[in-house]
Amino acid sequence: MQHNRVVSAEGIVGPVNGVSVPRYAGEQTFARLPRIEDVERHDIAVVGVPFDTGVSFRPGARFGPGAIRAISKLLRPYNPAQDAAPFELAQVVDAGDIVANPFDIEEALGQVDAGVRALVSQRQQVLILGGDHTIALPSLRALHSVHGPLALVHFDAHLDTWDTYFGAPYTHGTPFRRASEEGILVKGNSSHVGIRGPLYDRSDLLDDEELGFTIVHSRDIDRIGVAGAVERILQRVGDHPVYVSIDIDVLDPAFAPATGTPEAGGLTSRELLEILRGMEPLNIVGADVVEVAPVYDHAEVTAVAASHVAYELLTLMARRHHG
Repeated sequence: MQHNRVVSAEGIVGPVNGVSVPRYAGEQTFARLPRIEDVERHDIAVVGVPFDTGVSFRPGARFGPGAIRAISKLLRPYNPAQDAAPFELAQVVDAGDIVANPFDIEEALGQVDAGVRALVSQRQQVLILGGDHTIALPSLRALHSVHGPLALVHFDAHLDTWDTYFGAPYTHGTPFRRASEEGILVKGNSSHVGIRGPLYDRSDLLDDEELGFTIVHSRDIDRIGVAGAVERILQRVGDHPVYVSIDIDVLDPAFAPATGTPEAGGLTSRELLEILRGMEPLNIVGADVVEVAPVYDHAEVTAVAASHVAYELLTLMARRHHG
């Protein structure tokens, strides 16, 4: 597979790696992947959506893609946990950012939809770096146009199936209600993971169940462990094409302080990574990692977690593509 290239002082051209170029130097693509314009074709695209107009509390996730890319230079090409070198198994590229209007949410949704469709038109896989969770809806719309109804595995502290905020139907708290209403999701085959914290009313849970979701609560992990969570996810999803949506606030604020709506009692980064690794049997056609708001970060803790989560997702996709 083609990689970013570097020219040495002797004029020798070779791949960019931690030996040829220090990991803090070089182009700021995700994991120092080649840019999409530098390859003839791609199997998997990483694309940023720097949009956070849909947030209800802390803003700043528009800077998430840049923060994740910057710290992703620390990643190495071999993933020992999955015994795979993902960038050798598939042609993975960085497709830059999709421009989304920060002053008009509905126009932004259309721009993200069109941008993702262009990347997956030949049934390629896509990983989206947010941005706030509003962007999951147009991403799902785009993948639905290629694959038909999708199962969703949604990692989050929050349900994101509320109806409106201040009368607005498109926010970071509503994407999966809209997706369910639009017939994008296979009803009865989607799951939330990591849900916790106060709700507006018990009816929030009843409405969510009516929309076709089941929940692996954060507190359930103490009882059933990582293996139990994985088993529930696999049984729920079955053989359907899957979209994995990861709000970084699924992690406890100790592991991800830089996010818009933090909640105590979340997963550890180790638990999240292990659950993702257990999802290897799933047919993941697309994914996102959202809600990294770096202005609230400390020592890039949240960006580090997000970059590793993205890396595990890319490895799962590359293994699926190759096998």
